[in-house]
Amino acid sequence: MLDDVRVCFAGDSFVAGVGDPHALGWVGRLTATAIRAGVPLTAYNLGVRRETTPMIAARLIAECGPRLPADVAAGVVLSCGVNDGTREDGTVRVAVPTATAAMRELLAAVHARGWRALVVGPPPVDDDAHNERSAALEQSFATVCAAAGVSFLPVHHALRSNEVWMREVRAGDGAHPGAAGYAELAALVEPTWGAWLDGFADGGAAGRHVPG
Repeated sequence: MLDDVRVCFAGDSFVAGVGDPHALGWVGRLTATAIRAGVPLTAYNLGVRRETTPMIAARLIAECGPRLPADVAAGVVLSCGVNDGTREDGTVRVAVPTATAAMRELLAAVHARGWRALVVGPPPVDDDAHNERSAALEQSFATVCAAAGVSFLPVHHALRSNEVWMREVRAGDGAHPGAAGYAELAALVEPTWGAWLDGFADGGAAGRHVPG
């Protein structure tokens, strides 16, 4: 019986729950569901606005290390990529190969410390061209995760066809939904999240190292 599960949610503004008037986002909703189900969970939200995958990779270990000591069941949930595909001054902030290499680096670092990992794909925004870039990056992330033996959940296309998510994104700042949109994302992630948490009790492996 596990008595101490600690999980860091690392990522961008969607991880931080920007736009949710209830300040829960999808991370807070998943955390609450797990705790109500009796999981002895401590969750740390490490979402930072505007951060790209390489930026998250640069800070991940320093931020997660103190929160995930060796004597607990420890894991990291990663969700990023939307900011990578943002155009600034006519240039995409981070190209797909660079973002993919950063994800590979992230997973290798997490594996080296014995932490379990779950990766959630980038959600859509109200910009078709941007969404095509995010969809391509999601597929690349899926390939890296498959090679690493890490659980990966694609959410981009499901949310792109989700009326609640897209309606709230359009009604807001063009990127972030409100409470109902985040509830839709939480519901989409919850089955995979629940199975991933069960893996702690089952002694699930942290994944395989992915050669650089």
